[in-house]
Amino acid sequence: MVSEFGKSGNIGREWIATPIFSTLFAVLLTSGWPPHAAADEPTGPDFNRRVRPLISDRCLSCHGPDAHHREADLRLDDRKSATMDRGGYAVIRAGDVDHSEMIARITSDDPDVVMPPPEYGKPLSSEEIRLLQDWVAAGAEYQPHWAYVPPRSTSAPAAARADHMADRIDAHIDERLRQEGLQRSPQADPATLVRRLSFDLTGLPPDPADVAAFVASPTDAAWETLIDRYLATDAYAERMTAYWLDLVRFADTVGYHGDQDHSISPYRDWVIDAFADNMPFDQFTAEQLAGDLLPNASVDQKIASGYNRLLQTTHEGGLQKKEYLAIYQADRVRNVSAVWMGATVGCAQCHDHKYDPYTAKDFYAMAAFFADIDEEQHFSRGTNSLPTSRPPELTVHSRRERRQLKSLERQLEDIEDRLQQSPSDTELTARKKRLTQQRDDLLRASRKTMISASLKQPRTVRLLPRGDWLDESGPIIAPAVPEFLGSIAKSSRPTRLDLARWLTDTKTGSGQLTARVFANRFWFLLMGRGIAADLEDFGGQGTPPEHPQLLDDLAMEFVDSNWDMQHVLKAIASSQTYRQSSAWTPELLQSDPENLLLARQSAFRLPAEMVRDSALKISGLLVNKVGGASVKPYQPAGYYRHLNFPTRKYAHHTDDRQWRRGLYVHWQRQFLHPMMKAFDGPSREECTAERPVSNTPLAALTLLNDPTFVEASRAFAERILTENADANTSARLDFATQLALSRQPDTTERQLLTELLDTARREYAASPQAASEAISVGQAKRKADIDSAEMAAWTTVARTILNLD
Repeated sequence: MVSEFGKSGNIGREWIATPIFSTLFAVLLTSGWPPHAAADEPTGPDFNRRVRPLISDRCLSCHGPDAHHREADLRLDDRKSATMDRGGYAVIRAGDVDHSEMIARITSDDPDVVMPPPEYGKPLSSEEIRLLQDWVAAGAEYQPHWAYVPPRSTSAPAAARADHMADRIDAHIDERLRQEGLQRSPQADPATLVRRLSFDLTGLPPDPADVAAFVASPTDAAWETLIDRYLATDAYAERMTAYWLDLVRFADTVGYHGDQDHSISPYRDWVIDAFADNMPFDQFTAEQLAGDLLPNASVDQKIASGYNRLLQTTHEGGLQKKEYLAIYQADRVRNVSAVWMGATVGCAQCHDHKYDPYTAKDFYAMAAFFADIDEEQHFSRGTNSLPTSRPPELTVHSRRERRQLKSLERQLEDIEDRLQQSPSDTELTARKKRLTQQRDDLLRASRKTMISASLKQPRTVRLLPRGDWLDESGPIIAPAVPEFLGSIAKSSRPTRLDLARWLTDTKTGSGQLTARVFANRFWFLLMGRGIAADLEDFGGQGTPPEHPQLLDDLAMEFVDSNWDMQHVLKAIASSQTYRQSSAWTPELLQSDPENLLLARQSAFRLPAEMVRDSALKISGLLVNKVGGASVKPYQPAGYYRHLNFPTRKYAHHTDDRQWRRGLYVHWQRQFLHPMMKAFDGPSREECTAERPVSNTPLAALTLLNDPTFVEASRAFAERILTENADANTSARLDFATQLALSRQPDTTERQLLTELLDTARREYAASPQAASEAISVGQAKRKADIDSAEMAAWTTVARTILNLD
């Protein structure tokens, strides 16, 4: 039985809001609850989870890794510096609170003495002061930063089967809950589970048949079969691609200046194919960073190398070439470090990192890996056309298109042979004509895409003092990985391919650290929150993992599976932890309001693309075609009026491209599609590992008034009426809510929807013109001749169901 909290709305993966939500929110705001912290170990507060984040936030900007801006020659992230004798006193005297200068400073009432200084604006609370006192009293133990220590397989609690990752997940969570006096929530009802899994793995609501089949037999074997089936679909590949495009800041436009279109959509299709094939992640990495450098690089590998061209570019008149090359190299360092390392190496562009061990030299050494990329041609050859010119480019068909072309050619050859024997066969002749037309149309569908090409002589990269591109006094820097993370042993200059391999090398590179970054993101995709909450920052300013042993175990499982992404996702989805109910209880609200301990599942709103795709699938409008050029759905008139070079007028597509998945919607960086923007789609100027989630009137107005959703409501109404021609109102409501919500309406919902339907019938019967206008909103073709008033009334009901939260 589904609890009130667990009822699924159309735009929510689980629960979004109920009448009780405002009450719960008020409780959180007024109760003064602190973020959950585990009980202190006998040796004092845990340094990595509790002390390091506090010191990093309040102290390290002045007393951290950046030697050029360090005050008092003191590093509080380094035990030797913090505890050294400074002429009769020490900043930290382990075990001695009364004679530790740090404690004296943080407890002082003198504004000239107290730390952090008042002007810093971040005073310590009494609880934080007590935490630091307890830490010093217990011996001021330091630990290596968790993110820079390679993960290792841990011994799961005894209840787990060592050979089954899902079982180990549950054992880790159960052990932690036991320590806290809690236990896992009961399993969610079967219908909710199917809905959850369908959205998480495919980005689409489930087919009613899938729900009915699992509800009839909700066994572990049936659950595993469902997971495998979803992972084998193109819909899975599209869902994962949408997330990956956020990470690598994929967009259809250049971003700067006139924000002209550029040619890159084949890269998006390559990513879809890579996920569909379950390409090992190490290969996935190498082909993007350095596909053009692989021996005998294939067309697909060259397309993949377009990753290096995804950044914002300009050809504005009067640009300074060196300035923009410096901007480009900084952009690449930020993206590569955020995507693969979960690091903010970009913060070291102007000075050594304030909070992490990355130096300015490390920043420019990483930038030097990309100094070979041929990307200066557009400064002089870029155009204000749509798309603009961004050489080097390649004219290609996608892999699926090439396969289709080969199939068509084989069929045409077969027909030619048969026509040699029967030249007067009219049926064969007609078929040849159709296939020839298909082939020719497909040949014309080739697209340009930006690719990477390596210069014979890479550009010289210098360390730019304070990041100033005009200052060439700094030393020349060769390609290298961050010094504290090791090195790439090469007799010649390391390349992008060496960097890609280092990122996934688990023996001599940072492969295990990379695995931890992505294990955390896979967990986020299925659980709504990372084990380490900051998906882009595993550094000093990030949040340490709440379940570090579990995260390490998942990372090693990823490595041991030969970088099998589907394997890790399946392990998480198979666990009982994933299958818990997402319902709150008073006990959990009091003890773990943020659900850090995972005694229940998470509930969260769907991303923008899924909100759109859900409405289209429920209505029957969704076009399930994989790949192709980006599409242009409805958009408010005049939205592009401020775009120049060239000025342009948006024209939405008038064929079935209108109904493609949100993944394929044209991504205009400066003027993101309003529907995507209303539901927190990013501009993709930078890596986005986790989108913000807002709740604004604009989102509600979009669902009510965007022509896509209005047409979806009309098409949904037509589906309700035509697929239930002889049914009564109650049966039709059952059909509608089963499609949209994977459940039937409760008594109150049934009553309200019936009253709404009756009211709408009366109003539209009295005003035929209003009824006609209500169902004649756009280009979606009506498939049946249904009374206008009845259609309009059911459109009102359908619109209401699609807008449920």
